[in-house]
Amino acid sequence: MRRVRCVSETALDIFLPDNVKDGIPVFIYFHGGGLEAGGKEEIPPQRFIEKNVGVVSVNYRMYPGYRYPDFLWDCTASVKWVMDNIENYTNVSEIYVGGSSAGAYIAMLLYFDNRYFLTYGIDINRISGFVFNAGQPTAHFNVLRERGIDARRCIIDKAAPLYHIEEYRNQPPMLIFCADNDMANRYEQTMLLIGTLKQMNYPEENICFEYLRGHCHCDYINDDRLFADRIIKFIIDKR
Repeated sequence: MRRVRCVSETALDIFLPDNVKDGIPVFIYFHGGGLEAGGKEEIPPQRFIEKNVGVVSVNYRMYPGYRYPDFLWDCTASVKWVMDNIENYTNVSEIYVGGSSAGAYIAMLLYFDNRYFLTYGIDINRISGFVFNAGQPTAHFNVLRERGIDARRCIIDKAAPLYHIEEYRNQPPMLIFCADNDMANRYEQTMLLIGTLKQMNYPEENICFEYLRGHCHCDYINDDRLFADRIIKFIIDKR
């Protein structure tokens, strides 16, 4: 495994398999932590590397020093950087984007609210798939707290991925995780997300749902069988 790039505490790390000849998929990952904690060290890259999948793990600006939508622009810039520069480090066949918890919330907004990618000139269809692990499809609880709103409320406005879902337009497929003992209301909101996607004519084969019984919010990230292997399977199945 090669760790080929570490760009300060606010950028990204790249992990790649050694001696790559053919193009490999690369997974861009946004960490969790409620938009106020966590870091790019969250995702264990070893299993991905063993299966010839590169990992780019991203840091972004967070509360309390920064505000919505700073973290969204940081993650957009990271996707753009990878798309423009990753070929300098390895041969790439596809790019995938995703995250866990707050990172999944960010990934969802980049997927559904096209102003971020459009501003950076990113064509979403150059991305082969997205992974949303235990993300919040309504306005994130810390975005609500920033506004002085009770963080338990379910608000669907421009800060909510659900707000931006429109008729299916050949966007990439997605893998969605949720646990049965997840955060309060996270399973119900995930079901609302999936139901809305189907109502807006997203093909069911483009919505892969992993429901993890006997688990709490993101407690399975370090379990390769439950997390890395299922993402790798999603990548292989979509190639």
